[in-house]
Amino acid sequence: MTGLRVAGVELTSRLLLGTGGLPRLSLLEPVLEAARPGLVTVSMRRAGGGGQNGLLGLLGRHGVRVLPNTAGCRSAREAVLTARLAREALGTDWVKLEVIGDEESLLPDAVELLEAAEQLVSDGFAVLPYMGADPVLARRLADLGCVAVMPLGSPIGSGLGVMDPFAVESVVAAVQVPVVLDAGIGTASDAALAMELGCAGVLAASAVTRAAAPPVMARALRLAVEAGYAAREAGRIPRRATARASSPRDGRIG
Repeated sequence: MTGLRVAGVELTSRLLLGTGGLPRLSLLEPVLEAARPGLVTVSMRRAGGGGQNGLLGLLGRHGVRVLPNTAGCRSAREAVLTARLAREALGTDWVKLEVIGDEESLLPDAVELLEAAEQLVSDGFAVLPYMGADPVLARRLADLGCVAVMPLGSPIGSGLGVMDPFAVESVVAAVQVPVVLDAGIGTASDAALAMELGCAGVLAASAVTRAAAPPVMARALRLAVEAGYAAREAGRIPRRATARASSPRDGRIG
């Protein structure tokens, strides 16, 4: 499987991993080894310090590429400020842009998202926005210069999987930048479906961190992303309303 190319950088894996929600930091190391993610997102509001024994220190020892995110931000102003702080703290221009509309649904605020994306792109950031599965919004964000778009499969932490496959396919068809499914992944089959729909990658967080056995689920998701990508490349057979014998009738005896 070829790697995921974003902003001219080829990532080692099409599986991206979120770190929020792990019951204890000691689980992160086996999770990383099982998932082998191309990127790991960290919330700048939660990463904290901890030095070499903290989250960032552990990721650094594993040579994992870190993607700071603006989780918890409720306005464009707040998200832009958080992204700039992340650039200062981590020395990266990459940011996963999240602007949440309300604390109940955790759905993205499209208006604030567009405003923040425009400011950050003009500041030289490589912006990966978390968004609804809306092809029009995806095109607007890509036109602004976002290096990828990240539509939700279903609400954050819901584990409902890809609730509207047609919408996700529409986003894939609408933009030339990579589409990474974000939010809603509950288990491995959800990740495989997203890849079969044409997504270039999948970001999973709660599916791993809240699983009964996080390292086992991390491995399952890695394999599912690879399987879904391979299936997409192979091309599924057309769906039919009627049966079709797998063997040809020509040359049949009797």
